[in-house]
Amino acid sequence: MNEKLAGRLLVADDDADILATIRLILKPEGHRIDAAQSPAGVLTCLSTSGPYDAILLDLNYAKGNTNGQEGIDLIGAIRRIDAEVPIMVMTAWGSVGLAVSALRRGARDFIEKPFEPARLKSALASAIELQRAVRRSHILESELAALTTPDKPVLIAESKSMAPVLNLIAKVGPSDANVLITGEPGTGKDVVARLVHSVSSRSAKPLVVVNAGGLADTLFESELFGHVKGAFTDARTDRVGRFELANGGTLFLDEIGNVPMALQTKLLRVLEVGEMERVGSSRTIKVDVRVISATNANLGQEVANNRFREDLLYRLNTVEIRLPPLRERREDIPVLAGHFLRTHAQRYQKSVSGFDEEAMAWLLANSWRGNVREINHIIERAVILASGEVIGMADLAPSDGRMAMPQLEDLTLEQVEEVLIRKALARANGNVTLAAHTLGVSRSALYRRLQSYGI
Repeated sequence: MNEKLAGRLLVADDDADILATIRLILKPEGHRIDAAQSPAGVLTCLSTSGPYDAILLDLNYAKGNTNGQEGIDLIGAIRRIDAEVPIMVMTAWGSVGLAVSALRRGARDFIEKPFEPARLKSALASAIELQRAVRRSHILESELAALTTPDKPVLIAESKSMAPVLNLIAKVGPSDANVLITGEPGTGKDVVARLVHSVSSRSAKPLVVVNAGGLADTLFESELFGHVKGAFTDARTDRVGRFELANGGTLFLDEIGNVPMALQTKLLRVLEVGEMERVGSSRTIKVDVRVISATNANLGQEVANNRFREDLLYRLNTVEIRLPPLRERREDIPVLAGHFLRTHAQRYQKSVSGFDEEAMAWLLANSWRGNVREINHIIERAVILASGEVIGMADLAPSDGRMAMPQLEDLTLEQVEEVLIRKALARANGNVTLAAHTLGVSRSALYRRLQSYGI
């Protein structure tokens, strides 16, 4: 086994010969092993010598006991001390029912005696690797806490491909430079925008968000610049635009590629000279706004197709931050999964503490076309559906074809719409404009539905 996976283990069994055998099997792996021969001994080790990277636990201790209840109760006691340490149970009296009971109480894996050395080593390696990932996520969350306001999600980024992102945030954040964040849908562009604002000198001022993909073309100018009473039919009162609301702070223009060509000239002027007029007014208003924008479109191609101004693109991307898709940062999947699990377990008040081996393997192997947003959505649903303390495949209910699609007549109208939208996006390879055309709706209408369904 790789040296970095050697860990601190607690092994518990009432049989001293079993403990000696396990030490012998695991000695070449470099593990440091503490041993206990009773439930009381396990709890003593946890309180005096913990934390551990994994616990290997017998289910029966008192002479004559074969129902595993001692071990099941001990799992609950361990979980009250350490909610995250991987627990693997072993017993010579294994059964499906006993295994399920142990997993529901918080065990991660189940090994029957006599166990195969290769199986034991593999299971421990997997448990230690996952535990290390969970611990790293806690460290990262602590480090980012100073950069994070209560209403802003944490940016989880441990993989090598995310290192340039963190480096750029640290460098460009404190400046006033305009930032363009690019990446596929669901990669976390909004999280990065909030993080850039939070480390800037404008962090005490407002961060105003505009979803350009969710606005009708006729509302863009009024939304960004405001209007005066009587400027158009429905303008019954004066309205302050988003630029004025963000004065002194930051304006985040999400899906910037959707800004109509007619408005791009006015947007360029504000970026160049810091001046604007409300719709229907001739009075010039000065604003001091830093602009962060985001898009999943190829703006260079949009410029080539005369759908986006080249000079505006230069103004927006003083610095470009590209977010890699989740398939290019798979090292982050266990950490993201653990983070979302804790978040949703707390939100829905569920005692869910981890994933079983099959579920984690599926999470790691999935293509995640919807990126971080999709994994968040899948785990939220899994937490809601979970009946035990560990997420399994039945809770994840993957929608990649491994499980049968329900019949149309069994779905609600909203569920049918979500299915059609997902299929259209898949056929369009994630191109929202093309998918909207296929579905016969406007791009802004499709963006609103994507937000509604968490796609």
